[in-house]
Amino acid sequence: MKIYVTRHGQTDYNKDEIILGVTDLPLNDTGMAQALELAENAAKLGDIDIIISSPMKRAMITAKAVAERCGLDIITDERLREWDYGEYEGKSRFTEGFAENKVNFGVRMGKTGESLLQLSHRVYSVLDDIKKKYSGRTVLIVCHGGICRVIETYFNDMTNEEYSNWFMGNCQLLGYEL
Repeated sequence: MKIYVTRHGQTDYNKDEIILGVTDLPLNDTGMAQALELAENAAKLGDIDIIISSPMKRAMITAKAVAERCGLDIITDERLREWDYGEYEGKSRFTEGFAENKVNFGVRMGKTGESLLQLSHRVYSVLDDIKKKYSGRTVLIVCHGGICRVIETYFNDMTNEEYSNWFMGNCQLLGYEL
């Protein structure tokens, strides 16, 4: 089984270095171009059987570009929605405490959001379900930067420092073998 993972195309918040979790924004023009390029790259791979996406606009628009190019349907899964960053939502990525809060596993982000433990439970459960349900198939997961970071830990051990510094670019495509 193979799982490909991608982060949605760029949004205006991404471009402006603003924390984007639960705010449901569409792609900007750059993000649309990235999604179309991702669709071409996915088509060249030629082995994607299933697309599973976050239901958030930015992920769904990205997934739709791939689905249309590859002739596939999209399955949505709420568990792939982005991390709830609580009171950090909509603030600069350089806001005091944000980077530190990201690696405090039992602390809710921005006091009112999800802890990393809650997020990891959510993401690991969807990956376990995908492994069971789609064994022997190739799945593309379209999601978000915070979710991609947790997916990376599912497949590869990471120290806290490696975790906090790991980054997934917009429409970057990673593959994992099971």
